[in-house]
Amino acid sequence: MAETETADTAEWQARAKGLLKAELKRRNVTYAQLVERLAAIGVKETEPNIRNKIARGGFTAVFLLQVMVAVGAKEVRLD
Repeated sequence: MAETETADTAEWQARAKGLLKAELKRRNVTYAQLVERLAAIGVKETEPNIRNKIARGGFTAVFLLQVMVAVGAKEVRLD
């Protein structure tokens, strides 16, 4: 992979991480609470696993959608 592709990927991962963290903060949802909310919609995750996924910023679109549904997000702010 070229150096610019790696830099671009890192930038996108940082944006994804920031988006999820902002949604959690906006709704005052902790990682522990997120585990419970995900469980309520049938998604089994652990707090350390969630923490690592979000820290990496390289999670799947499925995980992003699951979190958004779990926290009650109706819209996503990309700015």
